[in-house]
Amino acid sequence: MSEDARAREAAEVAAVASHSTELKRELRLPDLVLTQVMFIVGAQWVGTAAMLGHAQIVYWLLAMALFYLPQAAVVIYLNRLMPLEGGLYQWAKIGFNDGMGFLVAWNLWVFALILLSSYGVVIADTFTYVLGPAGTHLAGNKWYDGAITGFVVAMIILVSLFGLRIGKWVHNAGGTAHLLTFGALVLMPIVAFAHGTMADHHPFAAAVPKANLISINIFSKLALGALTGFEYVAILAGETKNPARAIGRSVVIATPIIALMFILGTGAVLAATPAGKIDLIAPIPQALTYGLRSFGWAVYIVPVLTLLLLVRHTANVNLLFAGTARLPMVAGWDGLLPRWFTRLHPKYRTPLNSILFLGAVTLVFGALSLVGVGLQEAFQLLDNAAGILYAVCYLVMFALPIVGMKGFDRAPLWLRLAAGSGFAVSVLYIVFSVFPIIDVTSGWSFAVKIIVVVVGANVVGAALYRAAARRSSATATV
Repeated sequence: MSEDARAREAAEVAAVASHSTELKRELRLPDLVLTQVMFIVGAQWVGTAAMLGHAQIVYWLLAMALFYLPQAAVVIYLNRLMPLEGGLYQWAKIGFNDGMGFLVAWNLWVFALILLSSYGVVIADTFTYVLGPAGTHLAGNKWYDGAITGFVVAMIILVSLFGLRIGKWVHNAGGTAHLLTFGALVLMPIVAFAHGTMADHHPFAAAVPKANLISINIFSKLALGALTGFEYVAILAGETKNPARAIGRSVVIATPIIALMFILGTGAVLAATPAGKIDLIAPIPQALTYGLRSFGWAVYIVPVLTLLLLVRHTANVNLLFAGTARLPMVAGWDGLLPRWFTRLHPKYRTPLNSILFLGAVTLVFGALSLVGVGLQEAFQLLDNAAGILYAVCYLVMFALPIVGMKGFDRAPLWLRLAAGSGFAVSVLYIVFSVFPIIDVTSGWSFAVKIIVVVVGANVVGAALYRAAARRSSATATV
């Protein structure tokens, strides 16, 4: 690497670091570990994995070996080189160029926007299990889903304005609640089997996987759908104490915890839920309801555990929202978006305008997501489109060590091989995500809607970048 290249890279890193000094460093190692457990272990994925039957263990292990561990290695490597607020956006911008960085940030932003709008459906559906029989008639009611979405968005806007001083406790509560809920889920079939209310339970029973389009489709979702999120915490590097060390250590600590939660949680869902009746939106409350229905005290414990799951869902939305709101702020620092997005709250030092803008757009998308399709189909449509946008960002992240980064020495061979595995799985996920894993009104219509959303989003992103580049060039000329 030339001295000029080193100097340019150092100048870009220093510029971002200087802006980050305006932010408050609230996050420590325990906060990061709980946050990753809360953010990565999506409750719905144990239901998706359960569709594979006892082959789920083999598929989980394959997903972890071919994607999860390579992801962790690449994130640790890139974060040590560039522990900067903005995370993957900054890595792509500095490692490749401004245009690539902007498109990565745009895809992350739209991904989060779609996911945020769909999470209202998840929270609303989960809350019907808290209400018990009284909530049955609310499931799938679009007015109910819309009201819950609006309430959740209003709350996360408020918490986000106060910043990570409050937000980290929300995330810690979500991580703790998630550990408790999964602990109860894993113990549920053991208790039921011991009392003779469940015929058998073999949590580590494994079957030979059947390689077909459905199982490969689900495998890709377990990899890039379920086992992602390490890089998302890095977006908050500028608000983390000693980010170069703390983020990497948190990944190492969280990895085995997350693996066990997914494998044992899926086994519990399989043991408790009748075949073919798995609720892909709220599989854990459903499994707890089925597994404990023979116990009189279940009428009290299941709603409490479901409430804990709701705490996690709400905290997860808050983290997703908080991280996403930082992306326009950082792009504003670089002159790729109007400086309006960089305005910080005078007291809490949070990106005020970016938070309010994201909240307003999320409400609009949340309303549109419920128009014209069934609940399960709406959830799958949003989830698949968002997943492809996210996968595009992972392609860029894995490409950084593979092809080499501007201004940095070449990554070691073992890391490039690991990144190659993660890149291949990301491509597989993108190909299969245009196909649903549930019955939908029209498979072709489902695929076309997803393609339109993904291609349209990137066309808009490219147009925004070209406009920003022209403005920047004109300003420099003047």
